[in-house]
Amino acid sequence: MASLIEELPKIIERGKKEAQKMLDGLSEKNKITLQTNELVLPTKAKGGYFGQSVKSDVKHEWLNRVIYGDNILTMQALLAGDPQTGMSSMRGKIDLIYIDPPFDSKADYRTRIHLPGTDIEQRPTVIEQFAYSDTWKDGTVSYLQMMVPRLILMRELLSEQGSIYVHIDWHVGHYVKVIMDEIFGKENFVNEIIWKKTNSPKAQSDSFGNQHDTLFLYSKNLTRIFNQSYKEPDENYLKAFMYDDNDGKGKYQTIALSNKTSLGGFGKMKDWEWKGVTARWIYSKEKLNDWYNKNLIVKTKSGYRKKYYLNESPGQILSDLWVDKSTSPIQGLSNEQLNYGTQKPETLITRIIQASTKENSIVADFFAGSGTTGAVAEKLGRKWIVSDLGKPACMIMRKRLIDQESKPFLYQSIGDYQKEQFEKSEFKTIGDLSQVIVNLFGALPFPEEKGIPSNLGYIKNGKTLVYVDSPTKMTGYNSLKRAQEWRGQLGYDKVVVLGWNFVAEISQVLPRFQDELDNEKLKILVIPHDLLEKLRNKVSYDNLIKSGKIKFSSLQYLKIKPIKKKEYNKEQDEIEVVLDDYILLSPDVLPLDQENKEKLEKVIQDDPLALIEYWSIDPDYDGEVFRSKWQDYRQNKDNDSDEFKVVNKAKLIVPKVKGKRKVCVKAVDVFGFESVAVEEVK
Repeated sequence: MASLIEELPKIIERGKKEAQKMLDGLSEKNKITLQTNELVLPTKAKGGYFGQSVKSDVKHEWLNRVIYGDNILTMQALLAGDPQTGMSSMRGKIDLIYIDPPFDSKADYRTRIHLPGTDIEQRPTVIEQFAYSDTWKDGTVSYLQMMVPRLILMRELLSEQGSIYVHIDWHVGHYVKVIMDEIFGKENFVNEIIWKKTNSPKAQSDSFGNQHDTLFLYSKNLTRIFNQSYKEPDENYLKAFMYDDNDGKGKYQTIALSNKTSLGGFGKMKDWEWKGVTARWIYSKEKLNDWYNKNLIVKTKSGYRKKYYLNESPGQILSDLWVDKSTSPIQGLSNEQLNYGTQKPETLITRIIQASTKENSIVADFFAGSGTTGAVAEKLGRKWIVSDLGKPACMIMRKRLIDQESKPFLYQSIGDYQKEQFEKSEFKTIGDLSQVIVNLFGALPFPEEKGIPSNLGYIKNGKTLVYVDSPTKMTGYNSLKRAQEWRGQLGYDKVVVLGWNFVAEISQVLPRFQDELDNEKLKILVIPHDLLEKLRNKVSYDNLIKSGKIKFSSLQYLKIKPIKKKEYNKEQDEIEVVLDDYILLSPDVLPLDQENKEKLEKVIQDDPLALIEYWSIDPDYDGEVFRSKWQDYRQNKDNDSDEFKVVNKAKLIVPKVKGKRKVCVKAVDVFGFESVAVEEVK
């Protein structure tokens, strides 16, 4: 078996080929796209009232964005450009990339969900394991294979004056350093920064306690943005200011004016005489005379030196050892604390952004986690893009940005995510994939000679038809109607529809099939979101069938009470939106152990609305882009004092419109699943 050091060149070469294939595909018809899920207009409306006067559109010169999805797809979409929002290609436009990727540490970052009366611990899904579990099938080899193409795409996104900080630790940092030397060039390596990540390292019986992380700083080119950084002076620095002339100017130290050993200095490396002293002066004679006349130069045994006052010092110049209090780790009671396993302090990211960006710079983070990079960039007036594969992470980011009342931003996802996963798989046709889904459900495909579409199957010894929708489509009215037609045409009593993604207005579609649903002639189930991650080829599903671990879920959806409207004044109306019920995905399909499933089922029974983490309203929904003009979320104490629940009622003051008003309500549950309800109000 080859050693890792022997495998490293192969890993880099494969990663380069993979990245090049992605770059070559940017101009193709089926290029990766972004889907705008929400235009968020942050508000912390007290009492649920909000006077809506903001005119908004997704096509702005620039809109910051939170992107949910695999970052390698996100970066491809950014490189290709986003026609939906009018954003051109981001190639060569990002001045700073900070990433805090997994460390190949074998840690298992589970999500703890706080609910009324109980806590639930959620394991990562297969998709989210990439973001949270920090484990890799083939160990460090898999980890490095993941990193190489991503770092290459990041280099493509960096501007000519851009920099990248890779936050890593001792587990795999040395290998990442070699990879970055290859991708960015050893000559563009700027710093290895040591950051003190904890004040209290864990006690180790067989080794020294680990107390630091490492940040590798690389530039795109030698001409990079860099702003000299300072830290609060420490005790040793202050001790250097030992002199005081008692003239009211304060304490000072003396600094050299000449350097006998340096090849630099004023006068082209020649010694020359000033005030009876011959030396290699660093400054011009005019400058020296000016300081002398201002009593800023003193004569010592070794020559002349300049007074340097403490009050003119901007601080202590920052080194590559970040152990000062200015970037201290987050303490348990900090206002920043979001109970996110890998959360970094805002002061750390502030230092990085201030050092390596300008006022109009774009900052990006493709392993965004709790969203510290976006939150800090927003506060510093920078443009930003943050992306993460974990739904809990994206939820935390969205809430965090709303809470700090950020400027409007986009919440996006990879367009046709299931389609992208299908195209990465080894299935040649959607029909082939459908046959596999039929088998996984426990049904049989129809014989080819019957000429029945390959997305249909049947339950043996039963009268149930199985209809598998395409991963490239949104399951809605037309799909359900076709499934019903096939049920009747083939003479079956019941049809089960298996869908990947469902139209936003599914809760309004279902009543049109209420009789069939009530009489059990129609059943709708959701194909697991991470199935294509498990199902990379046609061979692998044999093990899944034997395991019996593939479970299809009931459809989750949101129900609201009929929206009330009344006149507020001549120009405005008041509308009242009340949440009625929330139907969650089947608990069996969630990554929970039996104990946590039982806890969840009790919450579902007692108070299903307690499962809603976030909900928002677009009172003027155009059927395309959801514009979130009012939001409430758990921990929003501006609306109520209950940190475990959202309010279930909102009143909005909105401009009058001619004809019907289409109101869209979006809810996101504690597991990150979205549901939408749409109602027309006369």
